[in-house]
This record gives sequence, C-alpha cells and structure tokens, in this order.
Amino acid sequence: SLGDHNAFHYSCDLSRPVASHMKIGSSIIIDREAWINVPEAPPNGEPTIILEDGCGIGRGVQISAKNRIHLERDVMVAGYSFISDHNHAFENVMVPIADQGVTGGGTIRIEEECWIGFGVTIVCSQGELVIGKHSVIGSNSVIQRSIPAYSVVSGNPARIVKQFDPSKETWELGGRIPMGQSQGV
Repeated sequence: SLGDHNAFHYSCDLSRPVASHMKIGSSIIIDREAWINVPEAPPNGEPTIILEDGCGIGRGVQISAKNRIHLERDVMVAGYSFISDHNHAFENVMVPIADQGVTGGGTIRIEEECWIGFGVTIVCSQGELVIGKHSVIGSNSVIQRSIPAYSVVSGNPARIVKQFDPSKETWELGGRIPMGQSQGV
C-alpha cells in the first residue's frame, strides 16, 4: 500500500515485482539512489518492509528485508546507511558465496522518531532487533543487537554513549541498561 504526499527521487530503486510486499505510509521522502529490496517473497503475504508516516530515507541508503523491517513514524535514515534483516550464507567453503543464497535472518523494528546517522550498518542475523524510540545512532556505527529507548549510541560495535532518563528528565553519560535488553518505557 502507498500513502499520500510522498516524494521518491526518480533514481531510487523500488522494483515493481517486490512493491506488493511493502507498506509505505504518507509524507515519505526517499532520496537519490536509495535501494529498497525484498530478495524473497514472504510466504504469509504480509508486508516485509513497512515505512510509517513521515519517514525519510537518505541518498544511497540500502534496505533489504527477507522477513520484516519496520520503520515507525518519523524515522530518519541518513545517507549511505545499510539495513538488512538477513545476510549472505557463507558456511560451505566448497560453494561460491554468490551461490549459497541468504541466511534465515531475523526482524528489525526501528521505533518512532529515531535518527540513524550517516553510513550506519544495522544487521539482524536472528531474532528481533529493536532500536528504541527517540534513539540516535552515530555515524558509521554498526548495530547487531537491540538498543533501549532514548539512547545515543556510537561505534563498531555500537555502545551507549548517553541515555535520557524520563523520570529525572536528564541525560546521563553511559547507559543505564545494557544493550540488547528491554527497557519497558
């Protein structure tokens, strides 16, 4: 499905054969040379890529979803970032990687109003990876596990730099909750 008031640059790649596996809200911006891909049709017929209202996808961003990638409302993804819920299989050294297909993977959900910085890589090899609401992912960070809400993370592998404490209404250096655990906020 496709909402209203969207702006897709003519050079972005959303191929028609996979478009039926996407749910795109309203007021979405997809910049130059972005590639939004579904490598395999899902067996259940549900959308594999969901972009809720107000999302912005920067120049050269690549999103590849085999299971499900869900960007909640007002998520911004800066240029040349990569988001994938699967990977290339490489276990059999007797077979070229290009001939091994893709892994089973997991799912990715980026909650509302997150900012994904320039050149970030988000890959989920299994389970569910969640980036909590209002989080900021620093440029060139690599995310392979869940991030609690209200976090600023940076690095490879990404670590929590600071976190907002809603009860105190203050930012704290370092993280209150280890990455990969639920905050329940």
